[in-house]
Order: sequence, then structure tokens, then C-alpha cells
Amino acid sequence: MAPGDTTSLKPRDRILDAARDLFRKHGIRGVGVDAIASAADSNKMTLYRHFGSKDDLIVACLQAATREWDSFWQGIEARNPDDAAAQLEDWIDRVAEGIRSGGDCNCEILSAAFQLMPDDGSALKVINEFKTRQRDRLARICRAAGIDDYELLTTTLVLLIEGARSNRQSMGPEGLSAQFASVAHATVKLFMQKRPVKK
Repeated sequence: MAPGDTTSLKPRDRILDAARDLFRKHGIRGVGVDAIASAADSNKMTLYRHFGSKDDLIVACLQAATREWDSFWQGIEARNPDDAAAQLEDWIDRVAEGIRSGGDCNCEILSAAFQLMPDDGSALKVINEFKTRQRDRLARICRAAGIDDYELLTTTLVLLIEGARSNRQSMGPEGLSAQFASVAHATVKLFMQKRPVKK
């Protein structure tokens, strides 16, 4: 299959891919099922046969994004086996690249979180579970890298990502978000130098 060619995909996969693309470009609430069906070269009847509602489709899109993040972490571990410090540095660089390009860096998940309302229970549950898993995974790497206050570092890095992504949306790729990698690397270095005071 040629890049960008989705004609050989099954209808469900075409609909899912089209929905994710449109949601990223126009927002979850800015895209209707007619537009999704059309972009998937399908129709509403087929869409509703695979996804009972637009809300069910949103949940499926978020679940697909979380699965991709599992692969993201596996790639980091494979490139830096048994070296937590290198994994942490690699993670920062790859997240920074995602922010620069406007692509993945939790972006799809965070975008959805900003757009959903409290009554979007199933979707918000997927997002909250995703965020918890990602934070726990990052905390394990920080701890394995020998950082004493690994919980605080994890929280700091998570807030840096969310702030950088927000800045990227409002100021573009040349704004302060472009400094995410240098700030994150400097933060990790400071935490690695910090040691408990001996009494």
C-alpha cells in the first residue's frame, strides 16, 4: 500500500484513521459524522455499524492513540536497553520533536482532554487512565535513573510538556515551546545533581 493510500484498509480502519486526522485538524466538536464518513470514503450507515455513536468513535480514536504510545515506549527501551538515564534523555528528545512538528507527544490525548465535557465519561476515563499510565512509566524511568526526588521530577516534566504544547498552539513552532528540550534536559540535570542532605 502506498503512503497515504487507505483504499485497502477495512472500512472500520478507514473511518478510524479519517476521524483521528479530522479531530486533530479541526477538534472533536468541530467535526461531524458526515465529514468523517466522507473522508473515509464511506457512509454514515457503515460508520454507525462499526461505532454506535460519535462518542463511541471518539473513545476508539483515543484507545488507538494510547496503543501507539505503548509502541513509543517500547522503542525507547529497545534503543537504550538497561540504561534508564539514556531512556529519559531519548524520551525528552522525542517528545520535543513531537512538539516541534505538531505531531504526537500526548498531543492527541491532551487535545481531546481540553475539548471534552464532564459528561463525556467514557472518553475522559480513557484519557485519565492514559495519563496515569504515562506518568507512572515516566516515574519508573526517573527512579531507575537514580533520581532521588523522582516523583517531583516526573510532575515537573509532565507540566513542562503540557505548557509547551499549549504554547505551541498559541505561538507556533518558533515560540517558547521550541525550548522544551533544553529546559527539560537542564531540569533533569539539576535533579540528578541533587542529593539528600546528610544529617
